[in-house]
Amino acid sequence: MGTLEGKVAFITGAGQGVGQGVAFALAREGASIAVTGRTESKLVDTVEQIRAFGGVAEPIVCDIADTARITAAVERTVELFGGVDVLVNNASLNPLGPLLDLTPGLMAKAYASGPIAALHAMQTVHPIMKERGGGNIVNMVTSAAVRWDTSGYGGYASVKEALRALTRTAASEWGPDNIRVNAIAPHALSPGLKWWTENRPEEAAEFVASIPLRRIGDCEDDIGRAVAWIVSDDARYLTGATIPLDGGQARWG
Repeated sequence: MGTLEGKVAFITGAGQGVGQGVAFALAREGASIAVTGRTESKLVDTVEQIRAFGGVAEPIVCDIADTARITAAVERTVELFGGVDVLVNNASLNPLGPLLDLTPGLMAKAYASGPIAALHAMQTVHPIMKERGGGNIVNMVTSAAVRWDTSGYGGYASVKEALRALTRTAASEWGPDNIRVNAIAPHALSPGLKWWTENRPEEAAEFVASIPLRRIGDCEDDIGRAVAWIVSDDARYLTGATIPLDGGQARWG
């Protein structure tokens, strides 16, 4: 029996990359997965792969930029599986580029799909988790704010730092409800990063050389399995933390 047998996980952006890797890992531990995202074909593919190894999953189309759709997706998850025990806020728009290029419109979209969407999802699942005796929330953040040079990453870092603040506050306020809330800052071979490594090999080689473990993490084996531990009872005293899953690259603290 897996460590998450009987649990229900709602994962945003689960059609590919890190979200998909987390979905695979949690499903292998016995959780039923609400695979959510904007592109139905990607969601269906993820669900088919989960079912192929005996897992339980359903695709739910959801654009996190629309809070009403988040609410509807959570309600659909409860209809399908009976509740929500794990929320993974993974999907977001990541604004990259120099500060002078970051338009108000772009930043508004980034905040809407980032901390605002994540907060709404957290607020929506809170009463469900509380009624079930507790739960776990994991928010995806970034080490961009603690890079040696944050040039070109200011907008992205600001969006994720807002989510880190919400993570810490939710952990403080919802601890009495037995709801643990943590953040992870991963480096993983997502489709975007894979494209970058293939098309800019010299930059990628320099990047990998700056990671003490000398490799970029695997979406399932390195990131997903870590999340599976974080939301399991084995980590029941861990909350309010930001955990870097980056092979030791970033310096936090």
